[in-house]
Amino acid sequence: MNDKINHIIKILREGGIIAYPTEGVYGLGCDPFNETAALRLLKIKQRHINKGLILIASDWNQVKNLIKLDLKKYPVIKLNNKNPITWVFPATKKAPRWITGKFNSIAIRVTSHPIAKKICQKFGGPIVSTSANLTKQAPITCLSQMDKKLVSKVDFIVQGRTGKLKKPTNICDIKTGKVIRD
Repeated sequence: MNDKINHIIKILREGGIIAYPTEGVYGLGCDPFNETAALRLLKIKQRHINKGLILIASDWNQVKNLIKLDLKKYPVIKLNNKNPITWVFPATKKAPRWITGKFNSIAIRVTSHPIAKKICQKFGGPIVSTSANLTKQAPITCLSQMDKKLVSKVDFIVQGRTGKLKKPTNICDIKTGKVIRD
């Protein structure tokens, strides 16, 4: 497994796109700070840059410089291991515009999926996490559902099972608690 993880990290560092399992669906990911990689991912997915992208991390320390809030004041974010939630935070200027889209906020989840978590740990930072489907298509929960157009355009497919969720994670605003996506 370590050789595979090292290969995945090499692909991410070189601007590649991976497909990988998350808590509920298969995701597409890349280095969020590599503009070329992120724009390529958006093109592959046929997603408009204004919509923004979610980041996942192995822990909150990997993303604290992208968030304007003091995370210690929001203990609720630590409670999402059993029920993972993607939180929307006010973004700092360090958050890339191709990640935030048209918003002044950034969507982040500390992943509880063991494979995704290990990728972020070894990468040493967050990665993009958007569902591995073309825009307007249903998210996929296993590789056999992946559109052949996507399969041919990603640089590596990480084998593995998705978590127990049957859909993408909920997205909630950290300041208001409002559910943005259920």
